[in-house]
Amino acid sequence: MKFTDGYWMLREGVRAAYPVEVLDVTATDGGTLEIHAPTQPIRHRGDLLKGPVMTVSCHSPMPDVIGVTLTHFAGEVDRGPHFGLAEGDAHTQVSFDDEHATLTSGSLAVRVARGGPWQLDFLATDGMRPLTSSRPKAMAILQTDDGGHYLREQLQLPVGAHVYGLGERFGPLVKNGQVVDIWNADGGTATEQAYKNVPFYLTDAGYGVFVDHPGRVSLEVGSEAVSRVQFSVEGQALTYYVIHGPSPKEILRKYTALTGRPALPPAWSFGLWLSTSFTTSYDEETVTSFIDGMAERDLPLSVFHFDCFWMREFNWCDFTWDPRVFPDPAQMLARLKDKGLRICVWINPYIAQRSPLFAEGRDGGYLLKKPDGGVWQWDLWQPGMALVDFTNPQARAWYAGKLEALLDMGVDCFKTDFGERVPTDVAYFDGSDPQRMHNYYTYLYNRTVFDVLSKHRGEGEAVVFARSATAGSQQFPVHWGGDCEATYESMAESLRGGLSLGMSGFGYWSHDIGGFEGTPTPALFKRWIAFGLLSSHSRLHGSASYRVPWLFDEEAVDVLRLFTKLKLRLMPYLDAVSRQTHAEGVPMMRAMALEFPDDPACTHLERQYMLGPDLLVAPVFSDVGDVSYYVPEGTWTHLLTGEQVRGPRWVRERHGFDSVPVLVRPGTVLPVGGIDDRPDYDHADGVTLRGYGLCTGDQVALTVGGVDFTVVCEDDVVRASASDASRPWALELAGGPTARAAAGTEVMEAMRPHRKESRP
Repeated sequence: MKFTDGYWMLREGVRAAYPVEVLDVTATDGGTLEIHAPTQPIRHRGDLLKGPVMTVSCHSPMPDVIGVTLTHFAGEVDRGPHFGLAEGDAHTQVSFDDEHATLTSGSLAVRVARGGPWQLDFLATDGMRPLTSSRPKAMAILQTDDGGHYLREQLQLPVGAHVYGLGERFGPLVKNGQVVDIWNADGGTATEQAYKNVPFYLTDAGYGVFVDHPGRVSLEVGSEAVSRVQFSVEGQALTYYVIHGPSPKEILRKYTALTGRPALPPAWSFGLWLSTSFTTSYDEETVTSFIDGMAERDLPLSVFHFDCFWMREFNWCDFTWDPRVFPDPAQMLARLKDKGLRICVWINPYIAQRSPLFAEGRDGGYLLKKPDGGVWQWDLWQPGMALVDFTNPQARAWYAGKLEALLDMGVDCFKTDFGERVPTDVAYFDGSDPQRMHNYYTYLYNRTVFDVLSKHRGEGEAVVFARSATAGSQQFPVHWGGDCEATYESMAESLRGGLSLGMSGFGYWSHDIGGFEGTPTPALFKRWIAFGLLSSHSRLHGSASYRVPWLFDEEAVDVLRLFTKLKLRLMPYLDAVSRQTHAEGVPMMRAMALEFPDDPACTHLERQYMLGPDLLVAPVFSDVGDVSYYVPEGTWTHLLTGEQVRGPRWVRERHGFDSVPVLVRPGTVLPVGGIDDRPDYDHADGVTLRGYGLCTGDQVALTVGGVDFTVVCEDDVVRASASDASRPWALELAGGPTARAAAGTEVMEAMRPHRKESRP
């Protein structure tokens, strides 16, 4: 929300009060700084009789993270909800001198100037280097003539600093100059609205900022005040956390330690998903024809998804198979699972009035109510639909019970659609503030579904396909990009959204291959296949048209086979990256600026990405196949052709539909599997370790399928060893100075495992 009219004036109807100096600052026994900051100079005792006064509390939940809470009136009722944040032993230190009071937590300190003028500085403790600060007229109490009361903070944006994150946003990856409202909406992928709004931004200046408010947060990123990031909330209190990295990856590790690390998805979820699509006509015969058609064409399929119309029209959701189309769903699912498939079904948190569950939920008090006690309803999406009130423990158990019946029938996972259109003129069971619940609703919804999957399928086997999200929702993977169009422009905006979400703490992401709205041309479909299979998760899905490749052309079948099998052979690598994502909170698909923060050429790159630390992917956004991408420093190797490219430089290439730029980073040992028909195999058994651009002195350690490998390059000899020599494996060299060594018999012998049963 903008409050000013240029530099000098406020907007009409806005009144502002700014802290101007520190009256007093004290330290509590818990290691907190309490600051009282009047909003007018204290020149004599008479000035002590006037307000307002801003109360500022500085605290630390864990090392390298410092929270600041601004409070005007402290007597408000706290109705919640609140983000669940982790707390560790921060070992804070508080110090005072004549000019400053300082709280230090690990590598980060906050320092307030005693007296005036107002200044709150965040410093890296290595030399007390400034990161950002709250300067005069930055922190504010703002009131409007219509009764609004807001708290605002503006943090200085250093010269040359760039801002990322704030959820899955589909505009430019760098957020400088943008206005962003953290407010979940079902707005597609082509607008400023977003399904997944996260009040966290990441900078390349050594810090990130998390605004600890689950409702609407308004941000002006170098826009209203061009040298500051402004954020404001309506209410009497505002808490934010500054997180020191210093690198972007370290900031993400600490942010996800604070808000929750993603669960580890099962290996089978990384295979290809095929959907019925949305409004298409289908029955078991249609489904079987698709699945058998994939098998006949040697197209490995891991998951089959039933979209909305597995349930009867106007009954969404009743969690009951439409008996007119699926008269014996349990037997049908058994037949599909005999083909080696996992089954996913579409759900949402809405209960249509025609659904038998509406009366059941109404009578049980499980549905969200209006302030007068009646059930909240509207006709948008489903006639007379209501929402499940997930703040009610009994409602959560009731909803979970419906899902358990499906799991017992043979369903393996759920596509948790919707969760954005959440009303604010309602009364929640637990008394939560409806404004604060609007974004937070999706967290409760997806946690309910994920928890029931974890309970019945076990840890490491739970996975959802979620559309809406907020801070902390990264704990419940996977998330997909929402309703995109079948155009190259929408393919590019989907990628921007995924990279932005990755910069917001989300580790696993997918999108609708070919686009959702409309039918892609054969060329677009084939280009999107390459992008989709080189994403974290891969799903063929559309709206009014099917996405089986033979409906486009025979070449689409070949392209899908090529890239599906490529992904499956890359599973030893992808599994290792996934485990890093789970352990550290660093996304699988990484913006170039995240992996190469010291290369200024990577700052704005949004049409290419790193898939894990070692594979550069540049999707092709044209029929003809022309693509331009940036290669960082070093000699990189095309994974598909073996050709080498030396960076740093821009490269222009033309690719056929059976190709896409996938470059291997120099100094990489890439584990490649020997299986290409499924993702959930023993990744260590028969693995080939491919060394790319290894130089003398390089030593690479990696873990594949629980086996630890070490690869060492000494002069012209590359040797490898494994912690478990009972399974076959091999070492190959590709590119770089060691490629010459691979031709020598003696060297090849040195690279072999010293077991007769091992494969070369």
